[in-house]
Amino acid sequence: MDQRKGSGGDANGGLAEATASRLRFEDPDEVMEENPAAAAAAAAAGAEGEEGGGEEVIGSDKTSADYYFDSYSHFDVVRTKSYQNVITQNSFLFKDKIVLDVGAGTGILSLFCAKAGAKHVYAIECSQMADMAKEIVKTNGYSNVITVIKGKVEEIELPVPKVDVIISEWMGYFLLFENMLNTVLYARDKWLADGGAVLPDKASLHLTAIEDAEYKEDKIEFWNNVYGFDMRCIKKQAMMEPLVDTVDANQIVTNCQLLKTMDISKMTPGDASFTVPFKLVAERNDYIHALVAYFNVSFTKCHKMMGFSTGPRSKATHWKQTVLYLEDVLTICEGETITGSMTVTPNKKNPRDIDIKLYYALSGHRCQVSRTQHYKMR
Repeated sequence: MDQRKGSGGDANGGLAEATASRLRFEDPDEVMEENPAAAAAAAAAGAEGEEGGGEEVIGSDKTSADYYFDSYSHFDVVRTKSYQNVITQNSFLFKDKIVLDVGAGTGILSLFCAKAGAKHVYAIECSQMADMAKEIVKTNGYSNVITVIKGKVEEIELPVPKVDVIISEWMGYFLLFENMLNTVLYARDKWLADGGAVLPDKASLHLTAIEDAEYKEDKIEFWNNVYGFDMRCIKKQAMMEPLVDTVDANQIVTNCQLLKTMDISKMTPGDASFTVPFKLVAERNDYIHALVAYFNVSFTKCHKMMGFSTGPRSKATHWKQTVLYLEDVLTICEGETITGSMTVTPNKKNPRDIDIKLYYALSGHRCQVSRTQHYKMR
């Protein structure tokens, strides 16, 4: 997996993905009152700078920058505000309930649940962030409601036999790369009470196609001739590595198609491996250099459907989009179709990595092509 260096563009626009039109995805607030990540970093830096007292500083073996970047995704505005809105606007799901927060990080979701009236929240976090989460919970006066447990979900035991709600931000790039889905499913099968809720409970993967000549020429075709030398062996490697980046909505050439929907409340781990067909229809005459994948997340148990999208026509998130560059440049005319299939499987050596097999074909007026490509998200 690769990322564009220095990319920070925000692909703005409404939620216009065709498959999202049936859902009510509420855009979270444009700006948070404070930047919690920066506040946490400042607090950690201040704690390190204090002299005297002799008290042990929680997480003193890490810098404030470590906490900022470890918790960055927790303070993605779209993600955090979406979860906050789900919890605060649907307190009936949490009031007097036992909640399990899987992969709690800083404990921000646990704090939202406690504030919404949860009877008790068990926040499981296996990294060193668990120590800081305990301090954050204590500082905010929720130690009697939130119990932070440091360890892996598969290895710990809860002090209760069942929980009413499981909440988690388990999604990875391309939805499934380095995700915690299997961990959430394990927790669901072991601890979720009958009639309990998994939040979010739906996730869907989508595909579209883009024009991206400038970047592909600069960063991939570059290897054809490097100061007079043939380095195409590096180009082959670069082509196999999906790129995580923010795509401008103006680059989109085709419709956006739903590839796969996952029901987290019912699915099994094996459902994360799949082969699905696709058909993308050109909306204008243009050139296609890459296919782009993104995902939507839904909370269907809410009083009113809620969720968010990581698509290029939505507010940018830290997940961005996943770009799969094609070996061919497709010259496509309006109304012509790219057909094909995508196979997604966890890597056999490391299940947190993803192997992608892409077949695509175009039989158009100015371009006829059929090819299979393989990608590895590492």
